[in-house]
Amino acid sequence: MTLTPAVLITGASSGIGAVYAQRFAARGHNLVLVARDVSRLEALAERLRTQFAIAVDILAADLTQPVDVERVAQRLRDDQQIGILVNNAGMSLSGTFATQTSADINRLLAVNLSAVVTLAHAIAPRLATAGEGAIINISSVVGLAPEFGMTVYGASKAFLLFLSQGLSLELGSSGVYVQAVLPAATRTEIWQRSGVDVDTLSGVMDVEELVDAALVGFDRREAVTIPPLHNEQQWISFNQARQAMLPEFRQEHPAARYLNTSE
Repeated sequence: MTLTPAVLITGASSGIGAVYAQRFAARGHNLVLVARDVSRLEALAERLRTQFAIAVDILAADLTQPVDVERVAQRLRDDQQIGILVNNAGMSLSGTFATQTSADINRLLAVNLSAVVTLAHAIAPRLATAGEGAIINISSVVGLAPEFGMTVYGASKAFLLFLSQGLSLELGSSGVYVQAVLPAATRTEIWQRSGVDVDTLSGVMDVEELVDAALVGFDRREAVTIPPLHNEQQWISFNQARQAMLPEFRQEHPAARYLNTSE
């Protein structure tokens, strides 16, 4: 791996992924940009090559398709220059669980879960062997809030948070940094694709501010970065409360409230 590792970014043609590409390019990293829209990828790659004098490869892939996911995974296994993976590609759905089609739900799970796990698994052994590198997974605050009503999307993002925390514990001792980034509403095209007019929403963060904040967390080596959360103590308390339960889970008998005392 080089002193300035290359960065592979999924969902790089627009939104959060495109801004990550610009920011890492400005830091002098070569890039591998992954998305479906080849024309957008080519335009972004050419702009970044010209502006920052870096190497940019494009890899057209539809992450709902296993053959395309495997092609990206193989690049991560083989390319020793890639030291940072940004698992950014994701999709949302309009409607509710009862009205969404099975086909659409499975497409969401393919992109938000299966592709993320496959790509992280492709690069993790190599990074652990090298003793350096990073994996950034773009989760969401929705994964902490079933009250928001985005059930399948939120469940997929909760999975990414758990995956990131677990990988951080597993890989951290090998020198591999894993970061979960939890945006709230961010001004990207995902709203239009899921049938929501973002201009009708309040409290929507600009994508540049989101990525810049996430990169501050990256530089600080935060395991979990939540840019919209102003009161950091709330996350600290949440995590402490979760950890306080852990010793209580090892029990031979149910809690007293579940004992049948009527007999």
